[in-house]
Amino acid sequence: MTAEALAALTIALGAGWASGLNTYATVLVLGGAQQLGLVSLPHDLQVLASPWVMGVAAVLFALNFFADKIPYIDSINDMLHTFVRVPAGALLAYGAAAGLSPEVAVIAGLLGGTLAAGTHLAKTGSRALINTSPEPFTNVAASLAEDVSVVGGLALAIAHPIVFLCLLALFIGLLIWLLPKLVRLALTPFRRMTRSRQKS
Repeated sequence: MTAEALAALTIALGAGWASGLNTYATVLVLGGAQQLGLVSLPHDLQVLASPWVMGVAAVLFALNFFADKIPYIDSINDMLHTFVRVPAGALLAYGAAAGLSPEVAVIAGLLGGTLAAGTHLAKTGSRALINTSPEPFTNVAASLAEDVSVVGGLALAIAHPIVFLCLLALFIGLLIWLLPKLVRLALTPFRRMTRSRQKS
């Protein structure tokens, strides 16, 4: 595998993984890196550096930034973003690998969407657990940590692809082990709503 192909595939998987945490931050990081000349994105992703794309992503990031730090609002926000993060992860991964071959692009898109779904599920489940705490500070800390993870993870994917892929493999293994618990946690807020309605 050539260095260019490795870089494209790493960005594809990195974008899918990061999109599950915060799609708008992913677009801003990749677009900003392209604009600053820190990376030469694959042709189909260079549109992320467009001022219009980055402007819209910045506005949506700001709205999500505040909603993501309010207990219970963050869980509702996460559930709504299921319809954004997973398709966006697949689309970004597909775009990153489109220059390699149609077959590789489709496989990358499937993997990117799957990674986005897994990361999104991990985020949603952990937030449901955090929301059992009465104070709001853990929500803020978790949200900030997720935003930093997106920036740091994508920077690592760009600068050190092999290291990123090794860490991603560890994440996937841990996610598979935790999957049943994460599904139960992600559904916790909605079970509580159902119980409270039945009582009333």
